[in-house]
Amino acid sequence: MSKFSAWIYAFRLRTLPLAFSCIITGSAMAFADNRSGFNWLAFVLCLLTTLLLQVLSNLANDYGDSEKGTDNHERIGPRRAVQAGLLSLSEIRTGIVICMLLALVCGVWLIYEGTKGLHFGNSVFFFVLGIGAIAAAIKYTVGKNAYGYSGFGDLFVMLFFGFVGVGGSYYLLSHTINPSVLLPAFTIGAFATAVLNLNNMRDWHGDERAGKRTLVVKLGLERAKIYHTLLIVLACLSAVIYVFLNLHSSFQFLFIITFILFRKHLAQVRRIEDPREFDPLLRQLAIFTFIFSILFGVGMIVGSVG
Repeated sequence: MSKFSAWIYAFRLRTLPLAFSCIITGSAMAFADNRSGFNWLAFVLCLLTTLLLQVLSNLANDYGDSEKGTDNHERIGPRRAVQAGLLSLSEIRTGIVICMLLALVCGVWLIYEGTKGLHFGNSVFFFVLGIGAIAAAIKYTVGKNAYGYSGFGDLFVMLFFGFVGVGGSYYLLSHTINPSVLLPAFTIGAFATAVLNLNNMRDWHGDERAGKRTLVVKLGLERAKIYHTLLIVLACLSAVIYVFLNLHSSFQFLFIITFILFRKHLAQVRRIEDPREFDPLLRQLAIFTFIFSILFGVGMIVGSVG
């Protein structure tokens, strides 16, 4: 494999649909609420910043888990770049620094575009959020106090994939405050957290042996399945409540089509006994979340016209 191919492998671009789901959801609501003031450049910058943060997170996870020995021959999921011998720890560390700087530059540009005409305090607030997002992407597995090794990964995924990703993009693109936006923000955050939970259910034996105390390791597999079901069900319910609170047209319920997919997904999760069978469900749930965000967004935009 060429060095270029090795870096593309390390970037794990297949994770991007899940990351983009929060931006699509927040942007669609912003467009529906403020078409005339929608900033298309800021929208593109939202997507680009999210891409860089996701790649940064993937590289940092590769580095942190490899350094701590969590990525070993017992790992069930796809082999990481360092684990597979495609890149060295030094190369991954360099990639982390470059990606971090690019995310910072792109994020500052986004804040500049997204807060034009607003009080300077808004810029400062989003800059602090941006620094927090970069730190969270790195500290999940890197360092002595990596929060992913203490069971706090779910909380940070909910925060940044949900409330910050959806709520932040909504505000930057609409310049309006709508507290009910926190409902679909919770929805996307819960779906993303469920993807992490699947990952942790797949790896729970290896994580436990490596001292990685994920929520699944703390709860046990059966309770983790119940937790998974609650995340999906509450995510769906939250989206329905949001539409009822902001109803303009029945077309806004278009996303309900995806509930068939989520029901099928939960049935599969309940039947699994071998942790290896969780692996294909990660990609499945990420795609279902992306489809949900597209249908939700189309419903909001078309529904706002009616």
